[in-house]
Amino acid sequence: MNKEKAEKILKILDQTYPELPVPLNHRSAFELLIAVILSAQCTDERVNQVTPNLFPKDRAAMPQDILDLGPERVKEIIHSCGYHNQKTKALLGTSQALLKASESTKKGEDFVPSDFDELTALAGVGAKTAQVVQTQWFNMPAFPVDTHVHRVSNRIGFAKSGKNRDKTERQVKKRIPKKNWSDLHLQLIFLGRSYCTAYKPKCGTCPLLPFCEWKEKENYL
Repeated sequence: MNKEKAEKILKILDQTYPELPVPLNHRSAFELLIAVILSAQCTDERVNQVTPNLFPKDRAAMPQDILDLGPERVKEIIHSCGYHNQKTKALLGTSQALLKASESTKKGEDFVPSDFDELTALAGVGAKTAQVVQTQWFNMPAFPVDTHVHRVSNRIGFAKSGKNRDKTERQVKKRIPKKNWSDLHLQLIFLGRSYCTAYKPKCGTCPLLPFCEWKEKENYL
């Protein structure tokens, strides 16, 4: 894909999705971090249904709130998100680590780090989760790759990475200017949900159809 074609695609995406609401409901960096951990192999809609029962209603959640619930109650609340055993360990482990860091540094509520290495050192936090927090809370340029971003990037030609999401991230970051990464992440998610779905994609009405490189698109026109 040449630079001119990439720029045309970015322009169409900007026109199609001028507003980019954050899919996961949250009131703080900590709530966003917890929600993103829960979103692994789970829809954002489901996470948004679950977190009101996990977080206090009158204020933003703190690590101690999750710890006070205890493993059995946390597991019960998040059960419908899937992988509840692993996610319970991740939520409690991350909460404990952030609480300890907050107490040792006396940062108060500023306990969620923006640094990539510090984020990925937390339980249940991989590259995607860390970058979501970086871009959606700290407004840092990042390109988290979830299943939608991976699928759409490969279909439209921003990446040729097979099943390797890390490779998708590297290829897109190399091809697309850093200033576009954060918006593009959300735009590809929305396109993947509305048009470029995994099954029965709506290729005939997709705004990127003229530029799409997916060989199977002819089957869905």
